[in-house]
Amino acid sequence: LLSVYFISNPDYLGFSMIGVGMAWASILAMPYAMLAGAIPAKKMGIYMGIFNFFITVPQIINGLIGGPMLKSIYGNHAIYALVTSGILMIIGAIAATFVKDKDDVVVRRFVK
Repeated sequence: LLSVYFISNPDYLGFSMIGVGMAWASILAMPYAMLAGAIPAKKMGIYMGIFNFFITVPQIINGLIGGPMLKSIYGNHAIYALVTSGILMIIGAIAATFVKDKDDVVVRRFVK
């Protein structure tokens, strides 16, 4: 998302969108994969449903207040919202490296 700000030729945006597409695949799947290893199998549906609320509620809130925020904070320039999103994605990726997963510990024992 950060690259969209720096690309001046629209023909090159396809490369940026390929990167967004690859990231999107992990953005959709990884939170559930991380959660699945940390919850009891018998209550998987309950925990996944609750977790899904924490994904969809922010999307609904953004849909309701995103437009007014874009006008007031970014002066109606959506590119700055994309840059902010890109920065937050990088921060999230760095934060995700600190998450300890039970499966990771088991894999490390076998790798050594």
